Amino acid sequence: MIPKKYISITLFIVILLCEIYLPSYKVNFALQFLLLIALLLTSNAPISKKITQTLYPLILIFVIGLLGIINSKYEWSFIIKDITYFLKPINAILLSYLLFKSVKDFVLFLKAILFLGCLTAFIHLFGVFVLGDFAKNSINEIRGDFGLDNFIEIFAFYILLFSRKFLGFRLIANKKWFYVILIFLLASIYLYFSRTMLVAFFLIGFSMLGYAKITSRTFKFIGIALLVVGLLYAYLFSVKINRNSKGIEAFLYKIKIAPEEIFQTKINRENHKELWDHWRGYEANRAFDLMNENPKNYIFGTGFGSLINLKFKAPVGGKDGMKYISRIHNGYVFVLYKIGILGLILYIIFLINLYLKTYTKRNLPQMVFVDRIIVSIAVFYFFSSLIITGIYIPIDAVVFLLGGFLTIDNQ
Repeated sequence: MIPKKYISITLFIVILLCEIYLPSYKVNFALQFLLLIALLLTSNAPISKKITQTLYPLILIFVIGLLGIINSKYEWSFIIKDITYFLKPINAILLSYLLFKSVKDFVLFLKAILFLGCLTAFIHLFGVFVLGDFAKNSINEIRGDFGLDNFIEIFAFYILLFSRKFLGFRLIANKKWFYVILIFLLASIYLYFSRTMLVAFFLIGFSMLGYAKITSRTFKFIGIALLVVGLLYAYLFSVKINRNSKGIEAFLYKIKIAPEEIFQTKINRENHKELWDHWRGYEANRAFDLMNENPKNYIFGTGFGSLINLKFKAPVGGKDGMKYISRIHNGYVFVLYKIGILGLILYIIFLINLYLKTYTKRNLPQMVFVDRIIVSIAVFYFFSSLIITGIYIPIDAVVFLLGGFLTIDNQ
């Protein structure tokens, strides 16, 4: 008979592979939700109080959104879409919890993440170098054909890198293969040509090194990092970089405009170059404009099913384009727009509670490892909430890692 822990690990791997490669958000959500119901019905042990307390902010956000449906005049298709967006992280964390609560094998869990990272990296690099034409394809073509990002590979990289420090042994015992796999993962991470992955890679690395905890050493490290970033941007703004170029120059252009893409809101939408270079800022600005028309929306939110009027039909979401969208890239503004200021406060509280793991005093290196990874995930979501909707992005494999590590943390 197959041990239960291997069944759980297999289900975990299948869920994440579907999350990464199955293009239908609806199908993924349905599969995950049905599996959660099945596990709830077949599991005898109750969900721990600690996990429930961790999820309280997300549950309250969801409940507030549901209460807003009572007098809603929005279309049910859009209401259901928002219900799934705000339910997904709760569903994912509980699903991972139920899969791992009876699996008392921390190393097996880490090996599963490493396996996923290596497998997806192989698929990615195979696509880039074998199925594609790396020498001729533009960055947009490479990303469009073979993946925009994959944060599992970043966590797999650091789990392998720090395994000896916290576990006392390397997850890959052979020293030669240990370095080969690290380089292999690093190559795949770089070749996504993703600014979000690039920043996340360094933020997670700083966190895993222990710099998330605020100390004098942290401030020195932040100072050095800001100096390096400042020098990088001084260089980028001192040279002419062609917006329409290919290869590394195109990637450098995207890095150059990254800050203003998020924060610049005064945009001429008739100027397509300016609009697409600052799309995230434009989306957020439209949300604020709509809330300003009815200021009480800052308090109560616009509710599940509400849409953001872009004021023109943008070429997104299919060949016909979309004038009204239900989700935007800025996760903080997204929560504020849908749920109101209380929802935004609750979301930040949830992330802060995860971050505070950095101040947990542990003696067992394994549990320090768990804390570092949970804090790294918190730092990741603090950042990604500015760029890709944070924990509420429809396709997110990291939230399943969070559920698994919270389970181990509570054992």
